[in-house]
Amino acid sequence: MPRADIAALSGNWKALLISPNKAVSGELSPILSRNLPNTQLFEMPTYPSRHALQELGGAHGPNLCFLDLISDADRGLAVINELRAVQASIKILVLLSAKNPDIILRAMRAGAAEFLVRPFDADAFDNAIDRIASLERGGKGGLALGKVICMVPAKGACGATTIASNLAQHYKRVGFKKILLADLDPLTGTLSFLLKLKSSYSFTDALQRSHSMDTDIWKGIVTSVGPIDVLLSPETVNDGLHDLVDASAIVDFARSFYEVVILDTGTPYGDWNLSIARGADHVVLVSTNELPSLQAAQRALDYLENSLVEMGRIRLVINRYSKEHGLSREVIETALHTDIFHVLPSDYENVQRALIEGKPVPSSTDFGKSLTQLGDLLALRPKVAAAPRKSSAISTLLSLFAKPAK
Repeated sequence: MPRADIAALSGNWKALLISPNKAVSGELSPILSRNLPNTQLFEMPTYPSRHALQELGGAHGPNLCFLDLISDADRGLAVINELRAVQASIKILVLLSAKNPDIILRAMRAGAAEFLVRPFDADAFDNAIDRIASLERGGKGGLALGKVICMVPAKGACGATTIASNLAQHYKRVGFKKILLADLDPLTGTLSFLLKLKSSYSFTDALQRSHSMDTDIWKGIVTSVGPIDVLLSPETVNDGLHDLVDASAIVDFARSFYEVVILDTGTPYGDWNLSIARGADHVVLVSTNELPSLQAAQRALDYLENSLVEMGRIRLVINRYSKEHGLSREVIETALHTDIFHVLPSDYENVQRALIEGKPVPSSTDFGKSLTQLGDLLALRPKVAAAPRKSSAISTLLSLFAKPAK
């Protein structure tokens, strides 16, 4: 790419330079000023904490980072995980003292996009930025990217996994040809049980091969059921599953390969689940209209907002809704200070029969009809900006029913 074109593209970036070494930052800064003249640059003279990165703007902050692995490779590699946790889509270019294959591989596995070796050369810099720009163009229309839907239960037994598996069947019925249904719950995933599937592979195999992932490897890991590919969670729980922090490699690959991607999670909490939510177009928070579930939904909404997940992408879905039991739609919206995106009716017999048989809920049932509407809304509804939520009133919800004082 000609340097003039790179300079023109630089207006799309806000860059972050992290280096505790004044000599390193002093060598790179002139190249940044000359080759990316329109890029706003923030400099950090220490390796930052996640809190410091969030204060810098989180998902709305820098989208390009130059990270020094020369001064302290281990601390720098740890910062890559923190950067990706705060903003999954950030492009990271690591600065090295030499072409160390081990460090380069570790950086790429952690989520770095490119590397630059000292002494820094303007042509090598341009080549690296050109490749990053190509990645950026691919993520913004250069490729036909799929819709990513993240299913999040407010608490256990809300029915999020049932909704996820039936949504995949809905998209199959309406004609989508490439669909992924992925169980990304590392500890309590039940999709294999629900669909009566077994596989020798899981999403951990996809993570381990993320640095060399291609379509052949991917097709060997997933289980195909017609046009639906299913990526399962591990059959057994081991210690490594507690340390998972970043699912973005799976999310990014799936988005580039499928028309619709449905990601089933076990909880909104923790780095792993936040990385999934930040990479999704829709975060479907599933609750019932019972008070304990709604209190959990309030906490989940607060946590996601405080963790810099855009509120305009969160869709509150009330499952197993019954006017006779639990709270009304109007009371829920008043208490949570957020709109209900969709309501799925209580249809116990049809849903349970389908679960026992390992089949989708028929589209002719009340649940099936409502789920069809939800699927269409998620596939067609554009992303909208949302005003900041007011403080929740769920804690005072019972006062709505309290008797007046005498």
